[in-house]
Amino acid sequence: MQARQLAILEAMGVDAYERRTGAPSSLPAAVPPDRVPADWDSLAAVVRDCRLCGLCETRTQTVFGVGNRSARLMVIGEAPGAEEDRQGEPFVGRAGQLLNAMLRAAGFAREEVFIANVLKCRPPHNRDPSDEEAESCLPYLRRQIELVNPNAILCVGRIAAQRLLGTDSPIGRLRGRLHDLDGRPVIVTYHPAYLLRSPGEKRKSWDDLKLALGVLANGHGA
Repeated sequence: MQARQLAILEAMGVDAYERRTGAPSSLPAAVPPDRVPADWDSLAAVVRDCRLCGLCETRTQTVFGVGNRSARLMVIGEAPGAEEDRQGEPFVGRAGQLLNAMLRAAGFAREEVFIANVLKCRPPHNRDPSDEEAESCLPYLRRQIELVNPNAILCVGRIAAQRLLGTDSPIGRLRGRLHDLDGRPVIVTYHPAYLLRSPGEKRKSWDDLKLALGVLANGHGA
């Protein structure tokens, strides 16, 4: 990360994360550079036909991501669930309905943000992604982040946050403050599926959304 970026982030009180050697967020050697295209249409085609891990054998279809490809806010989750696997779109079940409501409360229509997952294929029985699966998919997500170039990233759920930031810290330590990913502010919050099970935590997620709104209002990450 450039020294100027670090200085700005330090002044903002942002925890800056450097990519760790061998961390899940690094580009796996098994993925050749030409498999991560630098344009949307080619990237979508590569993801659609991806067979880099065993999930290609059990998926109905890949779930690339949806929304405004020039969004100020990008929302990143863990992996598709059963309904997402059927429809080919992230966050379309009950958790998706709650996410939409949260975004509306923050002043965003679903179509105004870009929504993607770390994994583009559903793990069987919604189990946690393996290291191999996450490492295969993260280069696709990182390219999406580069193409969208959002002013802020809202990372929902422990696994998505840990994979994206290359950390094993629990979500309780990650949420409630700003992090940095290659010069972009990252806000971590609870996954909507968790909030459905634990509605008492919704107030904390609203605080996280307000933190994201503050970042956007101040023009950080632009």
